[in-house]
Amino acid sequence: MLRIHQIQVLTDNYVYVITESKSKITACVDPSVFDDIENFLDKNNLKLDYILNTHHHNDHVGGNLKLKNKYGCKIIGSMNDQDRIPGIDIKLKENDSFLIGKSAFKIIDTPGHTNGHICFYFEEDQVLFSGDTLFSLGCGRLFEGTYKDMVSSLLKIKSLSSKTKIYCGHEYTLNNAKFCKKYDSENKDLQKKIEKIEKLRENGIPTVPTTLKEELECNIFLRAKDVKTFSKLRDFKDNF
Repeated sequence: MLRIHQIQVLTDNYVYVITESKSKITACVDPSVFDDIENFLDKNNLKLDYILNTHHHNDHVGGNLKLKNKYGCKIIGSMNDQDRIPGIDIKLKENDSFLIGKSAFKIIDTPGHTNGHICFYFEEDQVLFSGDTLFSLGCGRLFEGTYKDMVSSLLKIKSLSSKTKIYCGHEYTLNNAKFCKKYDSENKDLQKKIEKIEKLRENGIPTVPTTLKEELECNIFLRAKDVKTFSKLRDFKDNF
């Protein structure tokens, strides 16, 4: 079983420290920075064994090398992005599996935001670390991939268990909700979710994780029926 600790850093980034409860093996997903992660680990008497990087952007890998230098951890990333992940040790590809203690994750290739983007799927724990591919009520900007790439990536995520908890890279939910509401105003599930989101943010509480079930019901990008529709929505969102 995984214990997931969520740390907000920078302006709106989420870093996740995950510990497998039996072995105490500990990993960090997308460490943007060093200091906040070091403080958390030291305060909780944890040793960092692995870093899991979803993609190469600095706000997801900025702490890699300092953390590796201090803790001697192994850095895991995409084989397709090995030249851009600082300090990478373990290079994985689509459908490869890896153990964090007793908990296994599988690699899902999700190009779109970047060409080498991956997600980490812990099927038994029903947890997905989605980086900047899927957000609560949104999806990542297409910095490198195509509309077709991103639609294919989102289809892979849509095929997972609806009970899957989605741990994404940023707290963008409130702005995403305003966009979804503009183009999907009759969606009753969305209206209920927005009420929940507004209450959480008013109290400074994260809106993440979300569930795949909620995203399938409310996320306009997952509800797009084809690439053409998705591309129009993505363009609108880029200028929203």
